[in-house]
Amino acid sequence: MKDRARLSLTPAVAIWETTRACDLRCTHCRALAMPEAAPGQLSTAEAFDLVTQLAELDPGVVVLTGGDPLKRPDLLPLIDAMVREGLEVAVTPSVTPLLTRDAIHRLAAAGVSRIALSLDGPNAAMHDGLRGVHRSFAATLAAVEAVRAVGLPLQLNTSLTQRTVVALRATGALVARLAPALWSVFVVVPVGRAAANETLGADACEEVFHLLHAWTATTGLPVKTTAAPAYRRVVLQAGLVPSVARPRRALAVNDGKGFLFVSHTGEVYPSGFLPLGAGNVRHQRLSELYRWSPLFQALRDEERLGGKCGACPFRSVCGGSRARAYAMTGDPFAADPACVYVPPRWTEGDACTRT
Repeated sequence: MKDRARLSLTPAVAIWETTRACDLRCTHCRALAMPEAAPGQLSTAEAFDLVTQLAELDPGVVVLTGGDPLKRPDLLPLIDAMVREGLEVAVTPSVTPLLTRDAIHRLAAAGVSRIALSLDGPNAAMHDGLRGVHRSFAATLAAVEAVRAVGLPLQLNTSLTQRTVVALRATGALVARLAPALWSVFVVVPVGRAAANETLGADACEEVFHLLHAWTATTGLPVKTTAAPAYRRVVLQAGLVPSVARPRRALAVNDGKGFLFVSHTGEVYPSGFLPLGAGNVRHQRLSELYRWSPLFQALRDEERLGGKCGACPFRSVCGGSRARAYAMTGDPFAADPACVYVPPRWTEGDACTRT
């Protein structure tokens, strides 16, 4: 109950899409990124005001994403302002020619707490195919070493589609050799450029969850899933050691529940993969939108969950992907289509009337 009350006031994770500009051409890009900044991007003055709003909200961590954050000329002063406000800042830069060793040194000097890099396969053919740029895989491995050289914690993000999931074991072996502080596995949601036929079904997701469970038990390295909270159910069912299986503050977080996303234009969403807006930081304070908007309050209300998710004994720690439910059914409170679990209450018919 204490965690639930805390997460209703301040998120564990606040994501800021600093820009949609990016020089990669990822086939699954949520942001529909392009080489130049999109119209309406927050100005530098508006961005500094957002820093103040983030400080008011005081999330566990602010993650700067994109597009590519390095495409913002004012990125370093903004990071400096956030750090001076006492915010923990992580950055997810795109691996392009902008991500030089000097750029990584400057990010470290500015005070970022972690750099996250995407690694979508065990070889160039798979990774470069998803990222749309030749030699992206080689550049990513070089960036891994550069991050290590400055002493920053490294997070590796892997996007799972029908094309990349077949190599997950091999990708996991590479990740184990690189030994990041965290492996974040994103089960792609059909938004942006990601097509529905590229996403994983429930059976495939369950196989992924058990593979990740075995991987973290064997390697001792932490792993988390993005847009696939049912992994927490697998962890609990297996009785895996919590400190290994569940990274800090991640247990109960879900779209709008301990998590928020601010777009490049200041629109506030429960996550980057759930395109239902609560308002805009140009007109309302971020803390008010997160704490009091009807959308965020509804997403934090477990009684609103429908279908199997509404009857599930794991709903407090999982709750299903609200983004995937919306993308696949049009209802953000529907059952998560990527979960195979059938709750006992659902089997007994106790929750059949849930909507």
